[in-house]
Amino acid sequence: MENKMKPTESEMEILQILWDKESCTVRDVHEILEKNKDAGYTTTLKLMQIMHEKGLVDRDTSSKTHIYRPLINQQKTQQHLVRKMIDNVFNGSASRMVMQALGNHNASKAEIESIKKYLDELSKK
Repeated sequence: MENKMKPTESEMEILQILWDKESCTVRDVHEILEKNKDAGYTTTLKLMQIMHEKGLVDRDTSSKTHIYRPLINQQKTQQHLVRKMIDNVFNGSASRMVMQALGNHNASKAEIESIKKYLDELSKK
């Protein structure tokens, strides 16, 4: 289980696509990846095969074109990675991580309002 929660940066890019689309062929994933970076088809194929071996994705081989779908939950994976980042990078301080994130990102008014609302709900608990 712990190994499933440690996807590499490249695996996370593929998982983001699979979480968004729910299931895809290697070609589908490759075409989306190619929009933002120089990615070879065989590299994408190999990564997805490794992800299958690691238990990150499932592969339907019932037809000529294999269909991949994520096996790990997006929210649980994000929660695990954020917890690890808070512990390892910010010495256990969630507030330092949030301040750093907000200081390095131009949050929209809608994002700021959403954060304020969330903080208000947390303080009521």
